Amino acid sequence: MRCEIIAVGTELLMGQITNTNARDIARELLSLGVGVYYQTVVGDNEERLTEVVKRAMERADLIVFSGGLGPTDDDLTRDTVARVLGISMEKNEEWEKKLLEFFSRFKTPFAENNLRQTMIPRGALMLPNDRGTAPGIFLEKGRYTFVLLPGPPREMLPMLRAQVIPLLKKKLETSGELAVLQSRILHVIGLGESLLVEKLKDILDTQDNPTIAPLAKGTEVHLRLTAHGRFPGEVQALLTQKAEEIKSVLGDYVYGEDEDTLELAVARLLKAKGKTLALAESCTGGLLTHRLTNIPGSSEYLLSGLVTYSNEAKVNFLGVDPVSIQSKGAVSAEVAAEMSAGVRRVCGADISLSITGIAGPGGDTPQKPVGLTYISLEAENFSLTRKYQFWGSRVEIKERAAQAALYLLRRFLLDKLKEE
Repeated sequence: MRCEIIAVGTELLMGQITNTNARDIARELLSLGVGVYYQTVVGDNEERLTEVVKRAMERADLIVFSGGLGPTDDDLTRDTVARVLGISMEKNEEWEKKLLEFFSRFKTPFAENNLRQTMIPRGALMLPNDRGTAPGIFLEKGRYTFVLLPGPPREMLPMLRAQVIPLLKKKLETSGELAVLQSRILHVIGLGESLLVEKLKDILDTQDNPTIAPLAKGTEVHLRLTAHGRFPGEVQALLTQKAEEIKSVLGDYVYGEDEDTLELAVARLLKAKGKTLALAESCTGGLLTHRLTNIPGSSEYLLSGLVTYSNEAKVNFLGVDPVSIQSKGAVSAEVAAEMSAGVRRVCGADISLSITGIAGPGGDTPQKPVGLTYISLEAENFSLTRKYQFWGSRVEIKERAAQAALYLLRRFLLDKLKEE
């Protein structure tokens, strides 16, 4: 079954609200093995909506709408679908009664245009709306299935889950088309997308089921594996087999799956190795500490996170030599190294990390541009300071610096830094 999702509303085209409905509908349909091939957004315009409906019928069997079911003249979805299909509209007496009871109960004046919401295409199934006044519609016509859902997410999603998904599941079971479609995401860091694709060329060139799609995601690359089959166990086995094949090629560059984060991967390594950590942050303003403390049980390995933003704080709390700051500058390899050494000494940690840089947009010089950052790591009989040149806004530079620090720490915990 091929599906197209059509979101109706000029406010979506104008960017006044985000189209979360298409995302949620696609996720729910995935559980039935239904492939969403197209997503379309169209404004409250009869001519353009008609064109979109006709085009969807050329390329999809299941067409799911959200929006355009309200009481006003620009709520066009019901009438447009009926007109394209050549079906007359008829009043649903049951819903008219519910509407009148609703307005009476809340002592709200009843506007006559609300009766537009009682009209549905002849032969369609009315889907009651427990959270609003616009019912949904489930209509089958030839090889097509049309699902019309209200636009507000708080109304749309419960209706989709409680009423539409069971109807579609029954239909697919009857036709023998019910399938399982599942995805798994592999998180890769340390490889750019082009290099990753080169390393996986043989696997990508022969992909079938599962399919593999690389996606650049900030400083990471995500690999989405999607498999289909008749049974959940069969699909999971296909995903696991392909994931292991990819990991055998990429090795430690794959740090996690699905909801895993880089900080979670680091936390697991710290706990497994029984190591403690102390942090000294300047330009990141505690972002690295924040990410690590998002992990439950972080007190097992994180001793302290100090934000030593000013030069005085670096001297007073970490013991950085004022001469180093004066001669080399607060953003320098020397000061970064003294920061990591100082916080490790003060906190008695096994490992320490420090970050100092210029997040911008000001504070730069020709010799030290915005984005210049030094990250230093110290442990017993080991110290390393690296220079980075990040780009982007102030927030983006802070995020990239924290990500780079976590990546450096992970490489150290995997005993990879000595090889670099």
